[in-house]
Amino acid sequence: MSIIIPANSAVGGGFEVANSIRFNDGSSSYLQKSASGGNRRTFTFSTWVKRSALGGGSSGYNTFFSSDEQATNSFRLTFSSDSSDDKLMTYFYTGSQQMQLITNRVFRDTSAWYHIVVAVDTTQGTSSNRTKLYVNGVQETSFSTETYPSQNLDMSVNQSGAPNRVGAGTSLYFDGYMSETVLIDGQQLAPTSFGEFDEDSGVWKAIDVSGLTFGTNGFYLNYENSSELGTDANGGTTLSETNLTAVDQSTDTCTNNFITWSKAGNNSSDITLTEGNLNVVMGGTSRGIFATIGVSSGKWYYEAKWVSGSYFQTGVVATDTMNDNDDVYGGKTGAFMYKQDGNIRSGGSTLASVSSLSTGDIVGVALDMDNDRVYFYKNGAIQNSGTGFDISAYSEYTFGCAPTSTTLSGNFGSPSFAISSGNADGNGYGNFEYAVPSNYFSLNTKNLSEFG
Repeated sequence: MSIIIPANSAVGGGFEVANSIRFNDGSSSYLQKSASGGNRRTFTFSTWVKRSALGGGSSGYNTFFSSDEQATNSFRLTFSSDSSDDKLMTYFYTGSQQMQLITNRVFRDTSAWYHIVVAVDTTQGTSSNRTKLYVNGVQETSFSTETYPSQNLDMSVNQSGAPNRVGAGTSLYFDGYMSETVLIDGQQLAPTSFGEFDEDSGVWKAIDVSGLTFGTNGFYLNYENSSELGTDANGGTTLSETNLTAVDQSTDTCTNNFITWSKAGNNSSDITLTEGNLNVVMGGTSRGIFATIGVSSGKWYYEAKWVSGSYFQTGVVATDTMNDNDDVYGGKTGAFMYKQDGNIRSGGSTLASVSSLSTGDIVGVALDMDNDRVYFYKNGAIQNSGTGFDISAYSEYTFGCAPTSTTLSGNFGSPSFAISSGNADGNGYGNFEYAVPSNYFSLNTKNLSEFG
């Protein structure tokens, strides 16, 4: 199988987004700001999102914006589960649905960034103009459920005392990344206020929103202040943080998309992904997992930290050898794995014996697709006397791991764990514990457009 680079993440040039925020639904994390009296009939919410968990996540729904006056008076923008699996949904509920739109199409690509806008103006005479939902610059018009609000209906958004939440709706938490998050109080705006179609590729991309008028309760979150991720870049009141720290700031953004782990092609229920699909928690089965993008050229680097457990291996795997029932990668043809016992294995054979690993160690993997070699590092020290391993049997590889009964944290350049040193690649991208080998790069769309 070949892994495709998400098209809406691969546009070069133009406005650059530096940071995003990483929400982990299992941590019940969110940002919140209580509203003062604003415009409850006219408002716009815009954000870029990259999903991690599908099917609603552990909380049932992946809610990324909400406003609640009370339990029976709530506005939601969410990816739904249950009978509407992974559809985009917005609603306003006051004991019954006053407004509800649920798309027919689903959103299951955990490798892509989506730009989502909900624009409300209940003063409009035409009911379908009162709530508009857009994805990547295009209005959604095909809905499985389509209920528009009554004219001049007051919603809970911008209601005095009602909390506006980013990343949650009461106990319904988002799992994934968000960047360029905007609330506009008092205007129903089109998506062209937040993005534009690239004139060369036709791909929807972010633009600078700092010049917009945000209104009484509006805010602009660019997530660039790691000490206060809820900082309003427009100068308004900082949103309070719950279960978020500086490590939840990410450089995986809508203008530079980093790879993560993916469960696509491996449907084992024994595998759990957390922390923006960077942490792998694997049970007792001997299966592996791989990253979201495969490469056939260029030189690429990543690090894997052994967090806990008794069995660890990581390395690279040929993409066209992957399937739903992968055995331990060290025993797999097309895979090259550094195991905890210090053996480099491929196809069931030991290629070399190097330093053994312990919990807390970090393995570096340098994938050279230009010369068909892979090299391994332990805590920054190259293994096997710097002699790499021949991977020429296959034309496309990606990073992989098989940490049976273990937790492994992958660092593709935007880690979910604290880095004590901090090393970028030659293009200035990535945050690694150890120095990136010369002429190797973190695997993201900016580097891919230049070296891939």
